Amino acid sequence: MFLLVNCILALRMVEMTTLERIKKLCETHGITVPILENRLKIPNNTIYQWNKRTPNTQRLAKVADYFNVSVDYLLGRTEETEIKTIAAHHDGEEWTEEELEEIERFKEFVKAKRKQE
Repeated sequence: MFLLVNCILALRMVEMTTLERIKKLCETHGITVPILENRLKIPNNTIYQWNKRTPNTQRLAKVADYFNVSVDYLLGRTEETEIKTIAAHHDGEEWTEEELEEIERFKEFVKAKRKQE
């Protein structure tokens, strides 16, 4: 029974529209879609229109960045909500443990700043 319920829930997530996914993310973060639009400087009711129109890629990316999810998640192409990979070009440099920890702290700072915007 537990497996059946999980399969049904997983199928429902796959069938969610971009708007439904954004609404769910808003609910999880304790905000409404209009508040999200205001914070991201997206015109009123734009996100609701995504239920019938194709979203502008720049605005969709803004929403993905705000929630720290991928655009693919918002579009229903993946169920992974968390972006797990960060890539950087090092030019062959070696990083110390201290430097790697500082990079991780900076990533957390950027995430926190993004949520304030």
